Amino acid sequence: MKKYFNKLSAALTPVALLATVSCTDLDETIYSELSKDNFYSSKVEIMQGVLRPFTHMQAWLAPTGQSGYYYHTESAADQIAWPQKGRHGYDGGDHVRLHRHEWTPQENRLRGSWGLMWEGLGYVNALLTDLQDVDFAAAGLTEEDKESILAEVRVMRAFHYMKIMDMWGNVPIVTTVGEPINPETRTRAEVFQFVEEELLANVEKLQPLSQAMVGRVSKAAGYAMLSELYLNAEVWAGTPRYDDCILYSDKVINGTGGSLMGNMRLDATINGPFSNQNHLSPENIFQFAFSREGGFTFNWAGFFFGYSNMSRALNVTYSGWNAFVVIPTAFDAYQENDLRKKDWFLFGPQTDYDTGKPILGTEEWADEPLVYVNNIRRNSEGATGEGSMTEGEENSGARFHKYKSGTSDEEGVYWENDYVIYRLTEIYFNKAEALMRKNGGQANSEAVAIVNESRKRAFSEADWSTAAYTTATLTMDEMLAERGREFIFEGKRRADLIRFGKFTSGTWWDKDPSEATRALFPIPQVHLSLNPNLAQNPGY
Repeated sequence: MKKYFNKLSAALTPVALLATVSCTDLDETIYSELSKDNFYSSKVEIMQGVLRPFTHMQAWLAPTGQSGYYYHTESAADQIAWPQKGRHGYDGGDHVRLHRHEWTPQENRLRGSWGLMWEGLGYVNALLTDLQDVDFAAAGLTEEDKESILAEVRVMRAFHYMKIMDMWGNVPIVTTVGEPINPETRTRAEVFQFVEEELLANVEKLQPLSQAMVGRVSKAAGYAMLSELYLNAEVWAGTPRYDDCILYSDKVINGTGGSLMGNMRLDATINGPFSNQNHLSPENIFQFAFSREGGFTFNWAGFFFGYSNMSRALNVTYSGWNAFVVIPTAFDAYQENDLRKKDWFLFGPQTDYDTGKPILGTEEWADEPLVYVNNIRRNSEGATGEGSMTEGEENSGARFHKYKSGTSDEEGVYWENDYVIYRLTEIYFNKAEALMRKNGGQANSEAVAIVNESRKRAFSEADWSTAAYTTATLTMDEMLAERGREFIFEGKRRADLIRFGKFTSGTWWDKDPSEATRALFPIPQVHLSLNPNLAQNPGY
C-alpha cells in the first residue's frame, strides 16, 4: 500500500484544484484544461486531490531544503545551527540572525515559509470547495467513505493552522479560497479554538491507522494532533488543558486510533522509526510516505549532508550543502554510553565505506583527513574558545545520521525512508509531561515509567541501572533535556523550549537572552503591505 500511495502522490500534477495563494491573494490559478467538472470522476482521482495538499506539506514541514517551518523552528532553537563555514553559508546573515533571535519582518526566508504554509491551506480550501459538488456514489464510494475523506481534509487543514499558529500566533482564519480578499487577523486563542473544533468534529470520522493509511491522515494521527494541541494549550490559548492531553495521548497509546503493525507499541530499537523500512515501525503514527522507487524521495541531504566527498562514507548517491551542524552543548547533552550519541550522529574521522581509507577535506582541511569535531571555530588557524556562527569550518560540529538510507546497492529498500511527523514515543512524553505539570512539576511513578520505557532502548542492559530515571531525578529540567535528546532533528525543539519558558530567556552557545516577543515570528512585511487588515505581532 505504501508504494501505491507514493506513486499516486508522485503522479500528481497541478490541475484546476491547485491554487497559488497567500493570505492576501487567494484567487485560483488554472494551469491546464482540467477542471473540477471533468476531474474527480473516480476514486483514484478523488484520492489524487486528497493527497495533493499532503504532498505539498512536506515542502515546509520536512527537512527537505525549503525555508519553511522546519528550518525556522530548529534553527532558532538550541540544538542545530547553520553557521558560516569559511567562504560558505553566510547567505546574507540569514542563519546567523535566526540563531541569535535577531530576525526582522523583512526576512526573505520567513516570507518563503509564510507563503508555503498559506499556499498549503489554499490547496486544502480549494479541495474542500471542489468536493462539495463531487458525486461520490458515481465514483464507487459510499456515504461513509465520503464523510471520512472530507474529515481527512478538514483535519489536514486544522494541522496547517496549528503549525501556523505555533509560528505566528495571531493570524487570519480563511476557509474559502478568495473570501474575504483581505482577511482580518484573529487572536491566537481564536485560532486555537478553530483548530480544536475542527479536530473534535472530524477525528472520529477518520479511518483507523493501518498500512493502507500510511501517507494519509488516520484517526491515530488526529488523536496525536489533539495531544500536541492540548499540551501547548497554556501557551497557545492561555489555559492549561493537561487532562485533555492525557485523554488523547491514552487513545493513541491504547490503540484506539489503530496502528501500523498490530498493537500500538514502541519499536524495539532506537533506529527502527527512521530506517529505510520505517513504514513497518510499530511506533510510527503519522508520516510522509516517501519512496525513491515511487519518484518521491525524502531528500534530507541538502540541509544535513556534507559535500560530495562525504558520499563515500556511507556509500550513497546523495550529497548536500554542508549546512546544519549540531551545537556543541547539544552534542554534550548525551552521556558517552548513550546509544543515540553513537547511532544518530556522524562524528570523528570519516572513512571510505569500501576501503576504510580517510576521506579528505576539500576546503579548510583540503587533502587532509576530514574529522568532525564538537566545536564551531577556526581550528585550522589555531583558534580556541567557543567560536561563533561566523567562525565555522567544513568539519565543524557533529552531523545528522538519524535517518539512514542504507547503501546504494541495496535493491528495493535504498533510500525508501518515510519522514515521521508523529511517533508513539512523543505521545508517551506528552502524557508524562502533562502528568508532571498537573503534579506541580514533580514526577510520579507513572510519568517515570512512561519515559523510562523509551529511554531504556538507548542504553545497554549493563548501563541501564544507572541511566534509569526515578521520581527524584526526572525533574522538569531533565524532562526538557531528555525531550531534546530523544527528538533531536525532528522539528520539535522550539515549541518545547517555549513551553518550558526557555526559548527567549535561555542562553546557549552563540545566543543570548532575547525579548519575550521573539516567541512569535513577525508577519512578513510584504504581506502587511498587501493586506491592510493584517496586524503585526507585538515587538516588531
